[in-house]
Amino acid sequence: MSKIVALDIGEVRTGIAESDAMQMMAFPLLTVYTSELLGYLNSRNLEEPLEIVVVGAPTRWDGSPSKVAAFIDELCSKISRTFPRVQLVRVDERFTSSLASHAVIRGGMNKSKRSEKGAIDKVAAALILENYLAQR
Repeated sequence: MSKIVALDIGEVRTGIAESDAMQMMAFPLLTVYTSELLGYLNSRNLEEPLEIVVVGAPTRWDGSPSKVAAFIDELCSKISRTFPRVQLVRVDERFTSSLASHAVIRGGMNKSKRSEKGAIDKVAAALILENYLAQR
């Protein structure tokens, strides 16, 4: 089995997480600028072919699309066109950023580390991936 990659896409940054080879656990990996995401995925695909990419689908608490939904939909279309053999899966990402913030605080990350841009994004991507793995 190959690892599953998950993305918490934002207009500026994208958090990236990956599963273990058995596709049972999720691990925060890194954060990249969203403008560089396709380049990162291409490099990653050359190293280890992508099979499944899980993308957080941003919704409001009432289930309606958030303000960045159209931006993410367009980026997902680009990913699908660039990697036609990759299965792109959308997963509800409601509350993952706030849960990620609470998780890093409980995990002992100090305030200066938490304020680094992207520290929360990769943890949010791992939570998105955990949700996907639990639903399978």
